[in-house]
Amino acid sequence: MSIRVVVADDQELVRAGFGMILDAQDDIEVVAEAGDGEEAVAAVRRHAPDVLLLDIRMPVMDGLDAARRVCAQSACKVVMLTTFDLDEYVYEALYAGASGFLLKDVRRDDLVHAVRVVAAGDSLLAPAVTRRLVADIVRRRRERAAEAPTPQRLDALTAREVETLRLLARGLSNAEIATTLFVSEHTVKTHVSNVLSKLGLRDRVQAVIRAYETGLITPGSL
Repeated sequence: MSIRVVVADDQELVRAGFGMILDAQDDIEVVAEAGDGEEAVAAVRRHAPDVLLLDIRMPVMDGLDAARRVCAQSACKVVMLTTFDLDEYVYEALYAGASGFLLKDVRRDDLVHAVRVVAAGDSLLAPAVTRRLVADIVRRRRERAAEAPTPQRLDALTAREVETLRLLARGLSNAEIATTLFVSEHTVKTHVSNVLSKLGLRDRVQAVIRAYETGLITPGSL
């Protein structure tokens, strides 16, 4: 079964370029393109894709608002596209439920790999820039919201689930976590699923953010 993708960008050449790269893959099908956030949301409703590649800066409705709506209304995974690796909107997009982000100058192979990874339920945590973003999310939020309620604790997790979350937050894959904990990869998948379910989180990106917010991982400790 093909991975169904919608590409949303206000630059036609960018949309066409990404679309051609993805459509050339045997396991990926670009089902629609969109030129603004409103069109992107409509395309997700109409085509029920697995992945939405979504530009942050677009007319009519920006990518941030579109990401919020898509993540709240569907199971579609959102990957943000940006020209800047420290775009302020990226932080908000991750909180909205996006599974990660790519720079627009992403290499062909990395674009294809990202779509496959996100469609499989994983997230874009491996690149060092993403880990920096997650760390910076927490720092900025703490600076701007000193009086905010204390983040949810991890009391609902077992000791092994807490350790799984810690390793996940360090950017380890399921296979690497399995090797570290001396368990099977299937067991790790179960632990990750339990962590997400117990903490009410959408995906691994939000799990990493929670690990930072609760102090399980601190910026600079990776």
